[in-house]
Order: sequence, then structure tokens, then C-alpha cells
Amino acid sequence: MSLKPAVRVNRRIADIGRTAWDACAAPSGNPFVAYDFLDVLEQAGCAVERTGWGPQHLAIEDGAGEVGAVMPLYLKSHSQGEYIFDHSWADAYERAGGRYYPKLLSAAPFTPATGSRLLVRPDVPVEAGYEMLLGGALTLCQQMGVSSVHINFPPQAEWDWLGAQGLAQRQGQQYHWFNRGYGTFDDFLADLSSGRRKTIRRERRDAQAGLEIACLTGADLTEDAWDAFYGFYMDTGSRKWGQPYLNRRFFSLLGERMADRVLLIMARRHGRWIAGALNLVGDDALYGRNWGCVEDVPFLHFELCYYQAIEWAISRGLARVEAGAQGQHKIARGYLPTPVYSAHYIADPVLRGPVEDFVAREKAAVDGEMEWLAEEYSPFRQG
Repeated sequence: MSLKPAVRVNRRIADIGRTAWDACAAPSGNPFVAYDFLDVLEQAGCAVERTGWGPQHLAIEDGAGEVGAVMPLYLKSHSQGEYIFDHSWADAYERAGGRYYPKLLSAAPFTPATGSRLLVRPDVPVEAGYEMLLGGALTLCQQMGVSSVHINFPPQAEWDWLGAQGLAQRQGQQYHWFNRGYGTFDDFLADLSSGRRKTIRRERRDAQAGLEIACLTGADLTEDAWDAFYGFYMDTGSRKWGQPYLNRRFFSLLGERMADRVLLIMARRHGRWIAGALNLVGDDALYGRNWGCVEDVPFLHFELCYYQAIEWAISRGLARVEAGAQGQHKIARGYLPTPVYSAHYIADPVLRGPVEDFVAREKAAVDGEMEWLAEEYSPFRQG
């Protein structure tokens, strides 16, 4: 199926529609590029122009007038909620007299999870779809007179293709757990050194003492549970970011629209929720997103965010758990250093050259650090 040589810019994902969007996005199996997730962010007022996330989603039609490729795209007035940090680029450019904001960003808002950004319907030639989507983003950058186009957390194949088109390739790292064919959590523990097995068992025993742990999904996602979790989220977000990105309405809409894609792992003492971790479920991965608590319990963060996630992923036959950004302490819990990617087009050559030099040097440093961390701190048995 061929594509028309025209790109449409949409200020709301609703203007594209669920059927058309998901025909391109659903085959990726990633919940964060699904229509419902992105629409909930807009409907709740989280990813909208007022918050610095002005939707500019791209859509390309095929010869029959149907949407054949789409790209989540936002006009950003800041760099908050991205987890790929370019603040130093903005500072340097503005000190030199440039204007870094606004910029264009293709990403899942507030979500440091890898997933396709160039979404092409399966019966459309992939290369043609990629070329038109990227071309549309670069043309929009020129027409709007903005500084740059950024594509955050694409899979490696897309990242490689974007690099071949001349975009600057940046590499970072996260910590992911991989399922090596485990049937139970004990099978996973058997892969670890004896010291780590003992430590994890002790941590789980101490964390669970006197608590009820519940894995809530589907119809079990009640407003009572969301009320409690939102309190946890606000407490954590207020301390870490100053201004949390998500509002209470977002969580209710998420539960209504994506209940089977949501896993809320909660801890309760004497009938009262005291801590929780929010995950989204993909076709082959569990994605850890937010955590919070109102009672300080030793090792409970590890239990809800890491161990329960591993156990649930094993029970569902998922290939991996992505536990979000940062945290070298995850290595000791079986989450190993894993590369993540972004690609960047800088319109002004004055900034483009230094950025390209920076990301090349940064990649070498990240590669070296991941190799050293895996060798030095891996909890798995040698050999």
C-alpha cells in the first residue's frame, strides 16, 4: 500500500481517532504509544499546550485515504518529564544568543520506556513510512522556526535508521530484568550467587512481614485503590520533582480505558493501603512506572517495584521487566545495565556540531560504564 506525499499535523490525537492510530501503533505491543494512553494524557490535561506539551501528532494517509503511518509529536516549551536530559544544550545555546525553546519532541510523555516512535501500519512499506514521518517532523521544525527535533527512547532498529539519516545518536542506560526461561521466582534465584539469593530472600521476608500484598489489574482497579495510590504518587513526586506531572483524573481514566494493561502492586496493613507501584503491561514486557508510600517499611520498595514485578512477569511469560530510569541498586536485584537511545536533529549548525561531538564522547563513556557495572556488580553466578 503506497502513501500519499502529504503529512497532516493534528493538535489532538482524537482528530486521528483510535481505530486509525492503533492500526499503526498496536502491532508494536507497547502500551505507551497506544491511542488510549496518549488520549488519556490529553483528556486529563497532563500532555497539553498549557503544561508545555502541545500535541502536533503526525499522520500520513495511504492511497485509499486511510491513515498509514503516525508519529506522536509534541511542541515543548521546556525539557521536563522527558528523562533524556538536554538542559545543558539549552543553556549553552541561549548563552550564545540562540533560542532553544520551543522544540519538537517525539516521545511517550513522562515515560522513560523504549517503544516505537515511527508507527507504520503493517501493510505499508516501513521505509516509506519512516521517511515520510521523519521528513514531516523536520519540515514542521523548519516551518515553525523551532530549534530542534528530538526522538526519545526509540528501539535500536529505529535509532540506527535515524542515525543513517543524519540525526545525532545519543545513548544512555537503564536497568532491565530479563526472563531466561524461568518458571518460578525460585528458578530466577537459582541463577544468582548464593549470597544474593540469601539477601533477596531476607529482604522479601522483612518487607512482607505483617502486610498483605495485592496485584490489582482489570476489574480490581477500584477508585479506592486509585485514591490511595495517588496519595503515594503525590508524596513521591512532590519530593523528587517539586511538581508532579500527573493529576488524579489521569489515574481514573487510565483505569477505565486500559484496565487490562495496568498492574497496580499494593501493600496493605490492617486494611489500609500504605504503599504501591504502578506498572503497565506490554505484549512482551512489564514496565514499572511510579512508586510511593505513606509508611517507611524496610525493603518494601524493592519488594513492590522489583521482586513482585519479576514474579508477575514470570507467571505471565513476559520477556523482561523495565524498571524505569536510574538506580544502580537495581543491579543487585537482577536488573542489569541495558542501553537506551535517543536521536536529535539540531537546526542550527552552531549548536549541531558541539551536540554531535558530545553524544559521541558520551556514548563511549556509557558503554564503558555498562560493561564495568555488569562485570563488577552482577548478582548472577559466574559461568
